[in-house]
Amino acid sequence: MRYTKFGSTGMEVSAICLGGMSFGDPRLPEHAWTLPERETREIVRQALDAGINFFDTANIYSGGTSEEYVGRALADMANRDEVVIATKVAGPARPGPNGSGLSRKAILAEIDNSLRRLATDYVDLYIIHRWDHGTPIEETLEALNDVVRAGKARYIGASAMFAWQLATALAVSERHGWARFVSMQDSYSLLYREEEREMLPLCEARGMAVTPFSPLARGKLTRPWDAETERQKQDAETAKKYGTTLYRDEDEQIVSRTLQVAERLGRPPAQVALAWLLSKPVVTAPIVGASRSQHLTDAIAAVDLELSPEDIAALEEPYQPHPVEFNR
Repeated sequence: MRYTKFGSTGMEVSAICLGGMSFGDPRLPEHAWTLPERETREIVRQALDAGINFFDTANIYSGGTSEEYVGRALADMANRDEVVIATKVAGPARPGPNGSGLSRKAILAEIDNSLRRLATDYVDLYIIHRWDHGTPIEETLEALNDVVRAGKARYIGASAMFAWQLATALAVSERHGWARFVSMQDSYSLLYREEEREMLPLCEARGMAVTPFSPLARGKLTRPWDAETERQKQDAETAKKYGTTLYRDEDEQIVSRTLQVAERLGRPPAQVALAWLLSKPVVTAPIVGASRSQHLTDAIAAVDLELSPEDIAALEEPYQPHPVEFNR
């Protein structure tokens, strides 16, 4: 495994981050395709054995059971000081008017709830899952600063916002001397490259770590365009993102070229798509979900796969501008 500095911080993380969205109680209605605890532990063990030290989840994944499963697995299998645990706040974690968002009340309640579920005294990275248009950013950032000063989080990060919003948040933090965002978790893949316009240059200029989610476009880059999986049938989010918001003709060409490069190299297409992301200096560690051992095996192998400039150009050439994703 390769390790890298987390942006301009001194913390080091593996070049692959294991995402926790695939973990959680499958009996819950949110994600029927998630792995129960025993299978979650097997994937976490595989990741640790391969040298992965970076794990990402969220308070809302599978009703909090993702945090519980990941927390118990790491507590049993890893040295806490050597693993990097990230979780997120903003989405609806519980019923009621204060069960979501980024108010001071919500943040201070949810960090304690997450720490309890994760069975740890602190998280290494506490991420705002989305921008809260109903709460002043000053209130959010002051509360996050207090979380850091209380020792409940080592760093704070952001996810899925416009570049102007990130620039505003950084300026507010710096004006007050508060802890500032050190990372951006955004959607970035061969099928969605709009972040290259403003967000990624901003992150590079400010020394921020970049941890893309959906690096395989929820599996679209791993198989023929018209192939359908059980998860696709059950996951409304996939249908919403990759069924209507993208330009089918152009995107089909990208998937086709990914498969062609993979066949020529004798590698699975998932490795090619991840190797493309890892070729970008601004990318710190893609967040990879794994519901099967092979998913993680491919991600780990991608770290050592170097694509030629010709392959990269071929993969990128068909891309056309896309609508900005709906979840901003």
